[in-house]
Amino acid sequence: MGKYLQVHPEGEKFSLFSAEHIWTIVIIAVIIVGMMLLKKSWMPYQHPIRLALAAVLFLALITHQMWLLTEHAWSAASALPLHLSDLSVILAFIMLLNGSEKLFQFLYFAGIASSVQALLTPDLSTYHFPHFQYIVFFISHGTVILAVVVMLMAFSYRVTFRTVWKSVLIVNLYAVIIFAVNKWLWSNYMFLMKKPEGVSLLNVLGKWPWYLIWAELIMIVSFLLLFWVYKKGRLHH
Repeated sequence: MGKYLQVHPEGEKFSLFSAEHIWTIVIIAVIIVGMMLLKKSWMPYQHPIRLALAAVLFLALITHQMWLLTEHAWSAASALPLHLSDLSVILAFIMLLNGSEKLFQFLYFAGIASSVQALLTPDLSTYHFPHFQYIVFFISHGTVILAVVVMLMAFSYRVTFRTVWKSVLIVNLYAVIIFAVNKWLWSNYMFLMKKPEGVSLLNVLGKWPWYLIWAELIMIVSFLLLFWVYKKGRLHH
């Protein structure tokens, strides 16, 4: 089991859309859809379910940081939870505990979009199943989506066309802050300075800074698509 805890494991590397990757996505999707279909069954237990999901996110975040520290691989330039999907993990943890509708409105767009992108094109390089990093990565990002779904089902929170653009603005303001942090730490959080080394959607969007402009447009389209899904769901309901 030691090799599945190594920061730089030798041998097989992560392969995008391999059997293990597809099965992982399928399992996460089945759990999320199952929670949506079985709403009446778990609604009486929504509070302990929220606490359980919050515990999962907390443990994922803490154990990942502890793993980096114990393996002497922690660095402010790479280990801080500053990517948008990492920020979503922290905000989802808080949302599950305090039931904030404002956090829900942001996470419905930024949390789901960033987590889906992370699940489809994870920056895992040498980490494949059952490596610790692989498991923590998929559990944390899958749980963010599940947390948003649970809050939507439990409280019928609303998102509006205005919250679409509010979320876009928040992400852009956050990106400005992270750009300054990257300059200070010589880091690459949110991949604002360069593309990730592994396979990513950004790899087909041109060179810097053009891929950032395309990423912005894709984000806006993703948020609008999520809003359309929400409206269709409410109309159907």
